[in-house]
Amino acid sequence: MSILGKAYFHNEEAAFEHVEAVLWPDGPYCPHCGAVDRIGKIKPNPEKRVRLGLHKCGHCKGQFTVRVGTVFEASKVPLHKWLQALHLMTSSKKGISAHQLHRVLEVTYKTSWFMCHRIREAMRSDELTPFGGNGGIVEVDETFIGHDKTVKPHRSKKGRGHHHKHKVLSLMDRETGKARSMVVDDLKAATLAPILRDNIAKEATLLTDEFRVYQGVGREFSDHHQVRHKMGEYVNRKNPEIHTNTIEGYFSIFKRGMKGVYQHCAKKHLHRYVAEYDFRYNNRSANGIEDQERAAIALAGASGKRLKYACNRPN
Repeated sequence: MSILGKAYFHNEEAAFEHVEAVLWPDGPYCPHCGAVDRIGKIKPNPEKRVRLGLHKCGHCKGQFTVRVGTVFEASKVPLHKWLQALHLMTSSKKGISAHQLHRVLEVTYKTSWFMCHRIREAMRSDELTPFGGNGGIVEVDETFIGHDKTVKPHRSKKGRGHHHKHKVLSLMDRETGKARSMVVDDLKAATLAPILRDNIAKEATLLTDEFRVYQGVGREFSDHHQVRHKMGEYVNRKNPEIHTNTIEGYFSIFKRGMKGVYQHCAKKHLHRYVAEYDFRYNNRSANGIEDQERAAIALAGASGKRLKYACNRPN
């Protein structure tokens, strides 16, 4: 049977049971007062329109479902459609557009667009552990995407240029195979150096290209090697471990998705798309995580996060 044939993708009651099993592994708890006991489940009654999955706390008398306190809260979209959208987004290597979801799920484009951003919020990682903590190798590089409408390109300067594009800085821990990316306003040393200090352990070995900003901050780490792309060097001849090809491979997936699937993205939303690509890359098959487990990890991340449309509406 296809994974999409699972009951929780089509039946609302099964969907609630699945989400409760993931978000409440030790049983339900009250999101209002935090109680874990004296919580009863109210049986659905079509005549009185009692909602599916409704619980009542014996302490504060508050009623709630598993949606409360998650990215699914206050949504009129059935929970089984949320699970379909979450699975499609986590299993599509380069992403899936909101237009495609609105056709597949039979919801409006506005609804599917907001669902995508809520799911990206669930994918967002709060992990702050520095990379290279065991003295491992950390690759660092930057890439450029889209067009910042607040900056005009130099008309007199030939070539593609990048000062008018959105700038993304990414770190790659070669030992764990995980990436961490962030949108930055510029590529000045005052901007990049604090990010590297906060996200990379001092005992790590730093691998970068020849960008001059990395030369100064690179001295603060255990070791720092550079590959000279301008001279046609992509792997050091003396030491094949010195390269930034791993992070370049991540950028290839990121840029193909942003250009081919999403196509246009305002800077105020870019950090969520970056979080989406980080999540799928960090939980990819090469790290031993397949589609179903990846979707479960994203679902577990939905708890404790809330995203309102008014704070995230498109331009």
